[in-house]
Order: sequence, then C-alpha cells, then structure tokens
Amino acid sequence: MTLGAVAIQIVVFGNQVKEFSADAAIVLGAAAWGKNPSPVYRERINEAISLYKLGRVHSIIFTGGTREPGYPSEAEVGRQFSARHGVPLTAMLVDIESRNTWQNLERAKLLMASAGIHSVLLVSDPLHMRRVMTMAADLDIQAQPAPTPSSRFRSWETWSKFLWRETWLYLDYLALRHF
Repeated sequence: MTLGAVAIQIVVFGNQVKEFSADAAIVLGAAAWGKNPSPVYRERINEAISLYKLGRVHSIIFTGGTREPGYPSEAEVGRQFSARHGVPLTAMLVDIESRNTWQNLERAKLLMASAGIHSVLLVSDPLHMRRVMTMAADLDIQAQPAPTPSSRFRSWETWSKFLWRETWLYLDYLALRHF
C-alpha cells in the first residue's frame, strides 16, 4: 500500500461519524497551556462535554501528564475546564502520568477497570482516530471512535502536516509497534 493510500484511509476513517454510546469517553491528551487547554485539546474536551450532556456517556476519563514540573497536567486542565462547563467532578477520572497516545490508553484502561467501565468512546481529532482505534484494539479496550466534529487544523498547511505526521506514526506503529 502506498503512503498516499494510507493517508486517504486515515482521512476516510476519521470522518466517519456514527453516534455510539458507551460507559465513558476517553479524552486523549493534547497540550495544556498553563491552566488552559490548547485549542486542539479544547476541541476534544468540548466533544466529551457534549457526549456527557447528551447522555451518550456517563463519565469522562481525561488523560495526559505535564511536560514541566509545577504546571498542571493535561488531564487536570481537562477536568477543571469540564467542571466549569457543568460536568460534575464525580463523573470524571484523570490520569496525570501518561505522555503519549499509547500511555494515555494504557493508563485509561487501568482507570476503567477500577471504576467498572467496560466500554468507551475515544475522543480525539479525526486524523488521530485510525491510530488510536488500532492501539485500543491491541489493548483489548472495547472502544468506538468519537472524532471531534471540528478541528483546530484549519489551514491546508497545518492540516496536511498533521495528516502526514499521523500517516508516519500509524505506519510506524503497525510495523514496529512504536508508541
């Protein structure tokens, strides 16, 4: 399969919208800028809040550590943002240790087990969804995709850079199981 064909597969997969329900949503970490989510992370958080308010999930799992000591973790930023937007703290779990997509899922699986959560919707950017779903399947997580309906990658340049990055990361994961 050519690189272009894999990229097209990633785009098509990420743009399939189905309205699944599950026990919880897992929000894959992205950058936190101090106490605020980056624009990319905010889109993911907003999607999880929407899923919760629509009753499609009963809880939200936020993942992501911090890049620098003394700063809040991505997960903590996500939880605080969601609390300000009406999600009760009792409906949220956080993983503050993970540093990449594999660790996000691995640590979320531990939180799922401890909370009796059996099924999840994975919330991330559409272009990230193919790799995330493959990793979740490898971890035996019962998951369905919940791509954000919009992306902060609005210009052709930023979108195409993210697509090629995801294409390479997906192929690297398939071939070498690099995380």
